[in-house]
Formats: sequence, structure tokens, C-alpha cells
Amino acid sequence: MGGTTVGYDEATRRLLEERYGHGRRWSRLTAWILGASVSVAFLGWLAWATWDHAQPTISSEFIGFSVIDEHQAEARFDVRRKDAAVSGTCIVRALAEDHSLVGEVVVPVEAGPKLKARMTRPIRTERRATAVELVGCTAPGQNRPR
Repeated sequence: MGGTTVGYDEATRRLLEERYGHGRRWSRLTAWILGASVSVAFLGWLAWATWDHAQPTISSEFIGFSVIDEHQAEARFDVRRKDAAVSGTCIVRALAEDHSLVGEVVVPVEAGPKLKARMTRPIRTERRATAVELVGCTAPGQNRPR
């Protein structure tokens, strides 16, 4: 009894085997093993990619801000680096009451022994800021601000 020809008379069975070939158990087993191997390889790659992207080279966390006067605000944020040799830049923006951009500063993050640092940076503004946002930090090879 071979594969898909069960339940047919002998002539039909022979005709089907001539047309489509005889179903072999080892070919099904080989296909199953190959499919499982490809699935395991894909899941391994997916786990690696997820882990790698979840651990950015440099990341930041906004702590708060203060409006100093009509033309200056101050931002406080933490910067975390994966490695002490990593340097990068962070972008901080000041916004007015109408949500327009009134100031922006690019803050360099130098390589150094501390993997985590609290930063406080002034932002010169065109007019009074009512909000400050941390866009995020990037490092070489990391295009998306974190």
C-alpha cells in the first residue's frame, strides 16, 4: 500500500503510480526533516535579531526639563552605552506652546569609563519654550535614535 493510492483498484493504482510516481516514505521523512531544519534556523535567526535590536549600542531616557527664561530651557536625560568605547550624539528639541520647534541642540556623547551618565544641557530658544523632548541618541552603525 503506497501513499495516495489506497482504496483504488489495481489498474487505477498502476496508472496513478505511472503518472505521479510511487510515494516513498523516506522522501516524506526527508521533506519533514528539511522543513523542520529550515524552521529551526529561521527561529534562531529571529531570536538573534530580536535580542540584537533590543540591546542598542547607545540609548537614552528623558528625565525632565526646566524653562529658564524666554530664550533658554534645560533638559535632563540619562545616556546608556553598551561598551565604554562607544561614542555618539543625542538630539534634544524645545517646543513652544503652539508645538512649533523653537530650539534644538545636538549633544555629543564621548567614549569613557562610565556606561551610564546623567546629562544636563541648556537649549537656546527663539522664544519661550513650553516643552522639551529628547529625540534620542545614535551611535555609528545605529541609525534609529534610542
